[in-house]
Amino acid sequence: MAWSAAQYLKFEDERTQPARDLLDGVPLDTVARAVDLGCGPGNSTELLVARYPDAAITGVDSDDNMLTAARKRLPALTFEQADLASWMPPQPVDLLFANAVFQWLPNHLDVMDRLMDGLNPGGVLAVQMPNNLGEASHLMMEETLHDGDRPWALAFAGKSLRRRALPDPEVYRDRLAPKSRDVKVWRTVYRHPMADAAAIVAMVQSTGLRPYLAAVGEEHAAEFLEAYQARIDKAYPPQADGTRLFLFPRFFLVARKE
Repeated sequence: MAWSAAQYLKFEDERTQPARDLLDGVPLDTVARAVDLGCGPGNSTELLVARYPDAAITGVDSDDNMLTAARKRLPALTFEQADLASWMPPQPVDLLFANAVFQWLPNHLDVMDRLMDGLNPGGVLAVQMPNNLGEASHLMMEETLHDGDRPWALAFAGKSLRRRALPDPEVYRDRLAPKSRDVKVWRTVYRHPMADAAAIVAMVQSTGLRPYLAAVGEEHAAEFLEAYQARIDKAYPPQADGTRLFLFPRFFLVARKE
């Protein structure tokens, strides 16, 4: 299933807050060149522009739809299409900023290690990744995929579409420490109040749920969403004010080059 900038930005505040928190952890007062890796529709890139207005900032993403939205949002900036699994900056930069992108790359530790070589001395690699595979929102995706009463279940018997779990924080520190003067890692659990179960489904539909909808195909997508939402409705009961509290853990890393 293709990426959709419009669907992604329905929850722009919830998606941009982790990028703000990541940027707050970047220990650079000035930046000459910065790259927003996996820039999406440009909401995170906009934060970089606001903090470093004099910097040359580039956005990189693999998806046409996201890049079109980013170029419309920030027409004065350069956005390029590339695969982060192999991309390197053409010249050393001061900041490589990656908000919610590396979780899609199974070998992202290797990629991060390589990207450290694309930083100027004292430059920063700043990374945020969802760390929510143990949350009900993701566990219910697998349960729905293997629901024995559904027409798609037989095709996925014994199979999983789950992303690989993130390594422990110590693994990131050990891997990047030889090229860094300092590596900071932390975890934040966001608690987003959502209007109802449908809102939770709509939020994950543009990210974690995409591989599942693509796998079951257009002919079963509506039924899959209905079955998934029924599970979400039970997993996230209403609060006193009627909203559903959607827990979303995220992992942060800021490595400063030696």
